Amino acid sequence: MFKLSVADLDSPSYFVAVAAADLGFFKKEGIDVELMREFGARTGPERLRDGALHFFGGPAYAATRAFPAWKGAKLLCALSQYSYWFLAVRADLDVKRGDLGALKGLRISSSMESPVLGLRHLLAESGLNVERGDTQIVPAPPTQAGRFMGHAGVEAIRQNLADGYWGNGMRVALGEKAGVAKVHLDLRRGDGPPGARWYNFAALTTTEQLIKEHPQAAAAAVRAIVKTQRALKADPSLSTAVAERLFPPEEVPLIAGLIARDAPFYDAAISSEAVEGLSKFAMASGLTPEPVAYEQLVATQFRNLWNA
Repeated sequence: MFKLSVADLDSPSYFVAVAAADLGFFKKEGIDVELMREFGARTGPERLRDGALHFFGGPAYAATRAFPAWKGAKLLCALSQYSYWFLAVRADLDVKRGDLGALKGLRISSSMESPVLGLRHLLAESGLNVERGDTQIVPAPPTQAGRFMGHAGVEAIRQNLADGYWGNGMRVALGEKAGVAKVHLDLRRGDGPPGARWYNFAALTTTEQLIKEHPQAAAAAVRAIVKTQRALKADPSLSTAVAERLFPPEEVPLIAGLIARDAPFYDAAISSEAVEGLSKFAMASGLTPEPVAYEQLVATQFRNLWNA
């Protein structure tokens, strides 16, 4: 039995990995995969390094926490394309969407796990100095169980802890539904500083050891992801049954719409441009000291499966 952890179970960009396990796509490809029902961002990369996990679905840069310069880790395929971060602001804030200057003076709530790296980089590239106080980053309010953080941004605004928040598509959808937030930046669709959509992408990461010892399992995992991407593109409503088993009730009716919206980005290919952008982000964020070569980062022996 192989174990899979996902940084955020309810992130539409990681959801492909969740659905591949829950809907039986891994099993159909001949690999038994157990989905860990947890907030994988907390310890996932370290457990991958220690052998307690076999696959990790999350930010393409996440493994650098446990594998310096990704040495020993490999990206098998993309779960979705481009940077999937959003910045939402208070619904009553009179600002034009995409205006980076409007972020000056705002308090922005963020998870202080890996997502804050993207926010810091975006603000720096927007000419806003956090240390100087141009914009303030505040921690997201604590969640009850720690498994789902969907309402953290909403609560930050409701409690007047922040004027906006940084997070995934589900976070923003909950804020919009509650009437407290609206989208200000959507990096994947071109908002933010030039090149912001190339900061990051969602990927399925494993170890070089697993690929060496279980190459057929690694190939099966890639095939399962590709087939799940196609299935969700063809019928986004498949996501609702998964959400009913795994998500808080208030998130269940939102997921199919989010999957339908993001389906055009469900593509397993990892381009050289994506790796170049990721490498630049990783260096700027202090995650790696030098550029990483495409062949060093990507399990290229499986790329023929990305479009199979």
